[in-house]
Amino acid sequence: MIEQFGYKQELKRALSFWDLLVYGLIFMVPIAPFGVYGYVAEASKGMVALAYLIGMAGMIFTALSYARMSEAFPVAGSVYAYAQRGIHETVGFISGWAILLDYILIPSLCYVVSANALTSLVPAIPAWVWIVLFLAVNTVINVRGVEFTARANKITLIILFAVLVLFLITGVTALLGSGGFTVKPIYDAEHFDLNLVMSAVSIAVLSFLGFDAISTLSEEVKGGSKAVGRASVAALFTVGFLFIAQTWVASDLGRGMQVASLDTAFYEIAGAAGGVWLKTVSILATVLSWGISAALVAQAAISRILFSMGRDRKLPAVLAKVHPRYQTPYVSTMLVAVVSLIVSLGFQDHMPLLTNLVNFGALTGFVVLHLSVIIHFTIRQKSRQVIAHLLCPLIGMGVIAYVMASMEPLAIKAGIVWLALGAVYLFIRSRVFKDKSTTMEW
Repeated sequence: MIEQFGYKQELKRALSFWDLLVYGLIFMVPIAPFGVYGYVAEASKGMVALAYLIGMAGMIFTALSYARMSEAFPVAGSVYAYAQRGIHETVGFISGWAILLDYILIPSLCYVVSANALTSLVPAIPAWVWIVLFLAVNTVINVRGVEFTARANKITLIILFAVLVLFLITGVTALLGSGGFTVKPIYDAEHFDLNLVMSAVSIAVLSFLGFDAISTLSEEVKGGSKAVGRASVAALFTVGFLFIAQTWVASDLGRGMQVASLDTAFYEIAGAAGGVWLKTVSILATVLSWGISAALVAQAAISRILFSMGRDRKLPAVLAKVHPRYQTPYVSTMLVAVVSLIVSLGFQDHMPLLTNLVNFGALTGFVVLHLSVIIHFTIRQKSRQVIAHLLCPLIGMGVIAYVMASMEPLAIKAGIVWLALGAVYLFIRSRVFKDKSTTMEW
């Protein structure tokens, strides 16, 4: 299938639609709001469910664009590969460089969230110890291969759903016994301000990042090119419903409650509703989902992008080396582990900034993705499917631009610096080292 694009099939095709769906759900983490709830609640003035609803609405259009491009170009590399073939090689590199900022920082963010959660439970053990432990376990699993990762994901997902059901049952029972639900988590007339809500969306959207990572496994799927698109959309709708449900319950439970820390806000709410046992279970579930499962698939995703860019000689070719036994991009995987360790230790006390940096990289890549759909289908192929190939991408771009405008100014500046570094690298590579690669026509 990928031979038509000039590549050799090197990665093992072992994943089904359901494996991809589980992969996406694990990456997005069904209980993702547990770890960032306090920050979203503060920014949205308690309208957390509304922030997640808007975030899901915006990401739906992005998921549809991923579905279109993954069918047209079923190769590893995600946004990098789609922009490269849908627009131009240079645009592909810049979009790949942008998405690198997202994927290469996500494992670090996962480790920081997990370490903070465990430190609140076991203060005697330093956070860096947990970070090193999680990183070592995930690296070994990823080098072993996607089949091993897929099995681990399924077990973890069952555990996470069980914890989420426990919280929802306990929370709903507590609310029914103390006045019931309100509409304030979705709309609070007294505090509603669209700019405030959108600033909360800029944090909440982090929880949806993951459906896009499914496309990085395009060369390891055995169900055909359409499986990637279907799994992306299905994963997005599933977690969107779960995010809105759990944050609605948590917002009503925590209304008027004083929390000790934004990092532990959700756990304190869970403890107030169900007791110490539910608080402890919520912390341990967050540790498992962020520190092991989400970081595990994040590391797998970024290693595939590095593999793809190394294979195209856009990054050092050594990144495209495949393990002779496990058929995995092990050099890229090891590099991600080293970078994750450095970033995790450096950003332990700066989680909001790290979150916004991750989102900047992802959303920049998404803008280019939508543009790729328009240029490839509407302009080049003269498609008459106006809704699918023009209107939906335009709406997606508009929503993403609004969210990015609400980010922390420091994160936007840091993101722009990252893009500038990518442009400098590309210039040096093409001019100083006289890169002889030519623009590909597709």
